[in-house]
Amino acid sequence: MGIIEAFQAAVLGLVEGLTEFLPVSSTGHLLLLGHFLGFKSTGQTFEVLVQLGAILAIVSVYFGRIVFLLRTLRTRPETQRFVIGVLVGFLPAAVLGALLHGFIKGVLFNPWVVCVALIIGGLVLLVVDGLKLEPRYDDAETFPLRTYLAIGCAQCLAMIPGVSRSGATIVSAMFLGATKRAAAEFSFWLAMPTMAGAFAWDLLKNYKLLTFNDGGLIVIGFTMAFISGLFVVRSLLGYVSRHGFALFGWWRLVVGAAGLAGLIVFG
Repeated sequence: MGIIEAFQAAVLGLVEGLTEFLPVSSTGHLLLLGHFLGFKSTGQTFEVLVQLGAILAIVSVYFGRIVFLLRTLRTRPETQRFVIGVLVGFLPAAVLGALLHGFIKGVLFNPWVVCVALIIGGLVLLVVDGLKLEPRYDDAETFPLRTYLAIGCAQCLAMIPGVSRSGATIVSAMFLGATKRAAAEFSFWLAMPTMAGAFAWDLLKNYKLLTFNDGGLIVIGFTMAFISGLFVVRSLLGYVSRHGFALFGWWRLVVGAAGLAGLIVFG
């Protein structure tokens, strides 16, 4: 593992943690940045496995609430209902992701796809953020079960790199009656099983291909993703409650357009 590779892994890990929970597509950013940096990962596993850092970041922030859910799971109906809701939301992506894993990694992990998806998603985010929606739910733990399922189905769109898992879940939750804060918070909860499942599945599929060098790069990326992910998880809910998602919509447009320009000029 050379110094340049280690530096690239650190930068990519930092970007992963900063973008994973924002509606801007962390995978899309990693694919674009990796393409222009010339970073190559075995079977494109780095982009998925580095998410472990972001997973642990959100688990550490939500640790007390996770413990509460586990302690009250057998006795508290509200806890049982919410846990079922998270699992219902997770199920569509779990099934579709397992069935389409090869197609997603082999065809959709493409910088051109990423740029187009970033731009389209940015426009959608700006439109939705400007709508005068009338929220009915201000607590992510009290959505109807059909709402959890609908959000989970929308999350499947994020299998297209550049769409954004958090963007798909947040936008769909807002359309279904959630406040911006509640939509973002449920996106956090749904991220835990979804990202952990993607990590485990990709590791199972590719662990035989990984080398010691790959492992070192993943550890560096994981560490940076954990540190930057902590910052985002602790600050995002307060930000979106006050300012909404317009900033992220404009960011997507800028990155998508710059990426297309770069691909046209440099290939």
